[in-house]
Amino acid sequence: MRKTIDAAALREPQVMAILNVTPDSFWADSRMSEPEAVERRVREAVAEGASIIDVGGYSSRPGAAAVSVEEEWRRVACGVEAVRRVAPDVTVSVDTFRASVALRVVERFGPVIVNDITAGEGDPEMLAAVARCGVPYVAMHMRGTPETMQTLTDYDPDVTTAVVEYFRLRTEAMRAAGIAADRIVLDPGFGFAKTVAQNYELLRGLHRLCALGYPVLAGLSRKSMIYKVLETTP
Repeated sequence: MRKTIDAAALREPQVMAILNVTPDSFWADSRMSEPEAVERRVREAVAEGASIIDVGGYSSRPGAAAVSVEEEWRRVACGVEAVRRVAPDVTVSVDTFRASVALRVVERFGPVIVNDITAGEGDPEMLAAVARCGVPYVAMHMRGTPETMQTLTDYDPDVTTAVVEYFRLRTEAMRAAGIAADRIVLDPGFGFAKTVAQNYELLRGLHRLCALGYPVLAGLSRKSMIYKVLETTP
């Protein structure tokens, strides 16, 4: 069993690379399914300076197909196994909203970061599972589902205030479930139920989210807020 991830490291700047072990993630070149391609991507990420590799087996892009628990587990296990084999000293994050997948990963591979795009609202067992495992937990802000989120962009009075208040309440729920405060990381969810303009408003007000006292994960790579403004591609 690997040692527990040092919570203090979450207070230092980190670079997270994404390993999509999926056939349908929104950026085609990020899709990995063959073991050789997965290992190659892990080596590239490490060489480029990533300190965390985030493994995802269930695409959250709009219109993505549903994935069974067993299929998600199969994909995630393939990715985590590759990271452990190729880069055993790199921290692994697992992108899942399912408590059962998170538990199986920890049982088989040891401590990881659990990265949940639903902040515990997608599975009522998730917060308790994370607390039981004692691992770091990334909670992301999103409205609705990947299929409906872009119709849910009305915020009162503004997107930054809404996100900060959302996390003020969700972190209370996380701590009440037994997740230690120094293991909580907040992700404002750029691109999830936000317009391009709202993404920049949220980025400009990111200090207000940081003021809650938790580390913040900002996922901006290849987001539409960049490539649409620059009139280019992901």
